[in-house]
Amino acid sequence: MNIFVGSLPFSLEEADLRESFEAYGAVESVKIITDKFTGRSKGFGFVEMSNDDEAQKAIDELNGATVAGRTIVVNKSEPRPEGERRTFNNNRSGGGGFNRDNNRSGGGFNRDNNRGGGDYNRGGRY
Repeated sequence: MNIFVGSLPFSLEEADLRESFEAYGAVESVKIITDKFTGRSKGFGFVEMSNDDEAQKAIDELNGATVAGRTIVVNKSEPRPEGERRTFNNNRSGGGGFNRDNNRSGGGFNRDNNRGGGDYNRGGRY
């Protein structure tokens, strides 16, 4: 069974996480997810246990436990359906930066000559 473990302290090591779960049975693998640029923990990870009964006992007893002052979340990890990926919405409204859309206003530089709302507007006063 693949187990999701969230709200982990950023200082927790994979060996520490493995040790916590080994109290309930054999652990196949442990992976704490890290930021690819900084290498810092993202505060969640996955533990894989081969025996489902032992894994369920670990989930039941560790979910809500306190580790280094943080209450962790432990539950069964459901596999992501194939092809489902996180999307990034490039058409969001809001301020800041450079807006080319003539229907929005916000901060920063706006090409819209009819709306205000930022530091520099081409049609407005400086």
